[in-house]
Amino acid sequence: MKKKKRFQLNSKHLLIALTFVCVSAAALTLTNQNSSGPVRTIAGYAIVPFQNGINQIGKWLSGKGQRFKNADKLASENKELKEHISSLTEQNNLLVQQQGELSELKKLYQIDKTYSEYEKVAAEVIARDPGNWFNTFTINRGSRQGIKKDMNVIADGGLVGLVTEVGPDWATVKSIIDDSSNVSAMTVSTNDTCIVSGDLRLMEQGKLAFSQMKSENAVTVGEKIVTSEISDKYLKGILIGYVSDVNEDSNHLTSTGYLIPVVDFEHISDVLVIKQLKQTGGN
Repeated sequence: MKKKKRFQLNSKHLLIALTFVCVSAAALTLTNQNSSGPVRTIAGYAIVPFQNGINQIGKWLSGKGQRFKNADKLASENKELKEHISSLTEQNNLLVQQQGELSELKKLYQIDKTYSEYEKVAAEVIARDPGNWFNTFTINRGSRQGIKKDMNVIADGGLVGLVTEVGPDWATVKSIIDDSSNVSAMTVSTNDTCIVSGDLRLMEQGKLAFSQMKSENAVTVGEKIVTSEISDKYLKGILIGYVSDVNEDSNHLTSTGYLIPVVDFEHISDVLVIKQLKQTGGN
């Protein structure tokens, strides 16, 4: 069976029909002004529904237009809100960064006061060797700022290491946790000397080893260990760490043990370089 063709009214025919209706309505309105009775009644039946339909269409179109305006306004406000949030986020990140920098500056200031007898230069870490620990790293100060090889480097209130290489505006620092490092140290309470040795494997436990500690005086847990006067590179009295374990050797003359370094060798961002070289010593 053939499908019945649907009646379709294209836009051209619709325009002609609406034009005819409008003209007829205008004519009837004009006639209505000079007529009465049946003619006016017929005009009312013909025109009033048409006018109501036009009014409804107008209201519908007006509502659509208002909704479009509201949508545009909301889109604009949403864009402004996103830009404002982005600006606030950027400002917050900047404040967090500034607070971090201020905290680091406060730490350096406290270290500077602790070792006030030495002239120092502040520096930032700009590179380090691969790995979890700052056993060897580079700072952004060099010979132009008076940095020299074998100058002591401190941070977090304690000893970091020594300057080993210097360029015009950079220097390399080897820290006391490096496997090749040995520091002549001593206890604060008794001045008993020992050797603090670097060991990256021990740093996984947060410790450094010490040895050759004389057993004449008992060394207790919590004892401060500082650099000794017999070192030819490290200045005297710089804090290294605190004793955590101590054991008497089989010879009953010396002790070995472990200490917890005061410096956080996993997170170093700013340091102070002491601009004074050790003049005398032994090890």
